[in-house]
Amino acid sequence: MLQRIQTIWIFLAVLAAVFLFVTGQDVAVFDSIPVINIASIALVLVGVLSIFSFKNRKRQILLNTISTIINALLIGVLVYWLLNLSGGIQFPEKGIEPIFSLIAMICLFIANMYIRRDERLVKSVDRLR
Repeated sequence: MLQRIQTIWIFLAVLAAVFLFVTGQDVAVFDSIPVINIASIALVLVGVLSIFSFKNRKRQILLNTISTIINALLIGVLVYWLLNLSGGIQFPEKGIEPIFSLIAMICLFIANMYIRRDERLVKSVDRLR
C-alpha cells in the first residue's frame, strides 16, 4: 500500500535528492564530470523505484540501503569539495549541499525501521494461520 508511513519517509528522501540536484548545480568536484547531478538523478530514480516496490519489502530495504550508501559517498565528496574551496567553510552560503544528503540518510533509516516493523508483523500473522 502506498499510504504507509515509510512511503512518506522515502518521499522525503527523494525530495532531499531533488533539492541537492537544484542546489548542487555550481558544485564542480571533478572538472568535467557532473558527479553531484548524476548521483542526485540516481537517488531520485532509486527512491521512486523503492516507493513503488511496496509489495516486496526486502527489495524496498535493499533499494533504501543502496540509496543510503550513495548518500554517504555524496557526503564524502561534498565535504572534500568544501574543504578544497578557497576560503574554507567560513561563508554561510557554502556547505548546504551535504545537509540534504544527511537528511536523506536519516529519512531512509527511519523508513527501513518501519519496513522491518511491517515485515515482523506479517511474519507474526503468518505464524498464527
